[in-house]
Amino acid sequence: MTTAGRLWIKLNPADNVVVALQPLARGVRISESDVHAAEDIPAGHKAALQRIVSGEAVVKYGQVIGFASHDIAPGQHVHTHNVELHDFTRDYAHGRDNRPTALVPEAERRTFDGIPRADGKVGIRNYVGILSTVTCSLGTAHLIARRFGAEVMARYPNVDGVVALGANSGCCMTPGAEAVTYLQRSLAGYARHPNFAGVLILGLGCEQNLVESQLQATGLVTCERLRTMVIQDEGGTHATVEKGVAAVSALLEHADRDRRRAFPASRLKLGLECGGSDGYSGITANPALGAAADLLVGQGGTVVLSETPEIYGAEHLLTRRAVSREVGEKLVARIRWWEEYTARNGSQLNNNPTPGNKAGGITTILEKSLGAATKGGTTNLVEVVGFAEPVQGPGLAFMDTPGFDPVSVTGLIAGGVHLICFTTGRGTILGSVPAPTLKLASNGALYRRMHTDMDIDCGQVLDAGLSIEQMGAHIFDLVLETASGRKTKSELACQGQWEFHPWYIGAVV
Repeated sequence: MTTAGRLWIKLNPADNVVVALQPLARGVRISESDVHAAEDIPAGHKAALQRIVSGEAVVKYGQVIGFASHDIAPGQHVHTHNVELHDFTRDYAHGRDNRPTALVPEAERRTFDGIPRADGKVGIRNYVGILSTVTCSLGTAHLIARRFGAEVMARYPNVDGVVALGANSGCCMTPGAEAVTYLQRSLAGYARHPNFAGVLILGLGCEQNLVESQLQATGLVTCERLRTMVIQDEGGTHATVEKGVAAVSALLEHADRDRRRAFPASRLKLGLECGGSDGYSGITANPALGAAADLLVGQGGTVVLSETPEIYGAEHLLTRRAVSREVGEKLVARIRWWEEYTARNGSQLNNNPTPGNKAGGITTILEKSLGAATKGGTTNLVEVVGFAEPVQGPGLAFMDTPGFDPVSVTGLIAGGVHLICFTTGRGTILGSVPAPTLKLASNGALYRRMHTDMDIDCGQVLDAGLSIEQMGAHIFDLVLETASGRKTKSELACQGQWEFHPWYIGAVV
């Protein structure tokens, strides 16, 4: 049924709420029966279809999103003022719903124009990177990168740019702690990323995460494509910049020889992310991205869902599609870790919806998660990996990351995804390198207001009556075009060179 011109939508026959597709004035009819809005309902927010007594479940998507904190009358606004969250039982039913994936015959698979690498991987961008092992060397890394402005880069037409990346960490960290592991794993994942033609790893010389320690911990080996420098050994900032410029220039000479050629879509790994979600996200952009994810998996490709706090309450829908009990239980174990972790730090997972999420109509983390999980499509969950761990594929994988977008995207890129599809309802502008980000707006108003940041208007599902499958096919087409070299809006806006943020857990000592 088309939703074009509709005032409200009931997403599942079991729901006891509807979602306002436009602002609903008091007295407007909000159901096929004789239920009217008892008050003004903002767009993207929910209204009760029936009396929901105190303690009774509030149901959206056919799933529990919370419980009435007091009686809610038919037609009333359903939101944080009358909905609360407490524990309830979910049936994980590990593997009950997994099905064989319908793969497109190889002769019929789509292709993209990628860049072959010596190690057998395929890149979709051709950057040279300067990776800092510690904050103290990051400034020098940027000084080196600044020497490669537009005039210099014009001599290397086949290179996308020189970028400096580093985190606000690398020293005063407990040896062997998770923070060190995640930093080293992230740096190694970026160093090995196929979108980098060459990398210079730059250290200061006295930090916890020494260049030598970074290489030993992650198995990185210096070669023609991977070089290292230590500022204290080179004689300070000025000497390091000059030697760094020479090293990067040599990497550029090699990178500029690279040429694109056709590869099957099965070689692609796509990261799935959402941020600044609203009440439309779970109706348009997220399920449309899920449809695109299914298309890529059907081509033999890999998609990676992330943000563990933002699948909390929807994890049972993923465990049912797990290829094995072991995979399902690995996901549940991460949920349990997050419950303990947030409690230990005086927080709770339901603190996750931001003020912007709530203003957009999202009431609880369960509601947010049920919408967010649809980004993963409908295929089997084949793999669960830790933060920044390599994703093998093919199929749908899950990476344990926080809900903070720059951290989650850093983990995904370190895990090897070629590009990110990022859904947003409020207007997140985050970009990323070396893996580009495609922005999917959940509603037409956002797309029109921020058209220089948004790549796709998923609001057409509501405004023009496009089906989720049609929008998913459009997203998939743009993924292939982007993989073939088409610039995203975030690349054109030069976003993404400050968003390297490995997950930091622990004290600064």
